[in-house]
Amino acid sequence: MTPAATGSALDGLDPILNAPKRLAIMAVLEGSQFAEFGFLRDHLAVSDSDLSKQAATLEAAGYLTIRKSGRGRGGVTSYQATAGGTAAYRRHRDALRAMLG
Repeated sequence: MTPAATGSALDGLDPILNAPKRLAIMAVLEGSQFAEFGFLRDHLAVSDSDLSKQAATLEAAGYLTIRKSGRGRGGVTSYQATAGGTAAYRRHRDALRAMLG
């Protein structure tokens, strides 16, 4: 029997969320309405450019939305998980739990 026919321990894992930083971003967003750039950067202990790159990948996948308000130094960037992103995160989390449990 092929792994697809029997179901694989890897079923449900999302390649977008296999990256630890993207998984961590979604874990924070899953439990909150939104998160600001500075909070996520400090909470995850990543650089500005790394957070921007990881968030852009999640946005391109449709997993989060990025909102920018204001301009320059007074501007605020915030992130919010989409319904599809939250569902993908939960599937991925559940698959990890099943695989490790």
